[in-house]
Amino acid sequence: MRLAKDICAHNRALQPWVLNQREKYDHLCCPFLGITPSPLQRGYRNKCELSVGRGECGERVVGFRLGAYRLGSCCVAPPAGCAHVDSATVEVALATQTLVRQSKYDVYDPHSYRGHWRQLTVRTSRCQELMVILTFHPQELSEQEVAAVKQEVVHFFTAEDSGKACGVTSLYFLLQGQRERVESAAELLWGSARIKETLMGLNFLISPAAFFQVNTGGAEALLTLLGEWAGLTKDTHLLDVCCGTGTIGLSLARFVKSVVGVDICAEAIEDANINAALNGVTNARFVCARAEDSLSALVNSVRGDPVVAIVDPPRAGLQVKVLQALRRSVCVGRLLYVSCNPRSASSNFNDLCRAPSNRMRGPPFRPIRAAAVDLFPHTPHYELLLLFERHHILGTDT
Repeated sequence: MRLAKDICAHNRALQPWVLNQREKYDHLCCPFLGITPSPLQRGYRNKCELSVGRGECGERVVGFRLGAYRLGSCCVAPPAGCAHVDSATVEVALATQTLVRQSKYDVYDPHSYRGHWRQLTVRTSRCQELMVILTFHPQELSEQEVAAVKQEVVHFFTAEDSGKACGVTSLYFLLQGQRERVESAAELLWGSARIKETLMGLNFLISPAAFFQVNTGGAEALLTLLGEWAGLTKDTHLLDVCCGTGTIGLSLARFVKSVVGVDICAEAIEDANINAALNGVTNARFVCARAEDSLSALVNSVRGDPVVAIVDPPRAGLQVKVLQALRRSVCVGRLLYVSCNPRSASSNFNDLCRAPSNRMRGPPFRPIRAAAVDLFPHTPHYELLLLFERHHILGTDT
């Protein structure tokens, strides 16, 4: 409803179309096709970031904050019983809690900025592979002392009963100090550099910093919708913006002429190219660059054929320069926008649909249909999928 009002306010040429849409779809600018549920309702998260701190009685605990630090709460509670956390992650959290409690180094205190153990990140997969990333503040410790801590961590997860029972396959250690100090990259202490996951019948290798949807089954439901709505053919070029490890582009590559993915995270792009080779996908390439700097060149490289763009940006949405590049790229006739925070992304929707100007050149888009996927059960969050088409292109939903 809000988008319908915004389009009328910012694009007078689209007002008659919007008014007609609102009459047809109960005040909406396009049909909303409902919410697709997550196949798995509990224990669905394949990545959890847990805090290391103190419980209500002052004990060392690995789990989740009971409240926001800005509201004065620093207490941490164990994750057991949390609906979104799987049993493997709970086991790793309890084991790490044992490691931290027997350590001579204290947990990090966000009030005094003292202490060492800061965070535990756990990534799991359907392939029974498990990645652990331990974050540690070095404070004034020497390199030799930090090296000794790393040895203790490796010994705990490979030789001690409680740690070894977790079945960790990738063990990383991340030094993270204050903001003014340079942060290191996660260091592989033991095991394989990546964990393997299966998605849409493909295999994906995931490294520590790479983005991968936290709900694998829910991601498959989302990808199924994307494939149905994109209108792909063997003459289509697919532009995957904010591609991460290449899940969207690689899952749809068999339906199109080519896939071009772009992302600013070098580690994710390396994973995407590895995943393309792993699955024998030869019509996809992935580029590490800022989308706003590279989109025009990428689109020009496939000029002459229809281009479908899929954007799956971070929570804050796309940068204005990315939207400007998409508007200028007139061969992009169809755009699918995946948003995990539609309120934050609403300005993006407006920019896609507003009247042409010096700021937004190129024909505007218009919303054709929308749906949601419940990727985050037991929370108010969801993924919204919006299909946009150029105003000068007549689709089936006119």
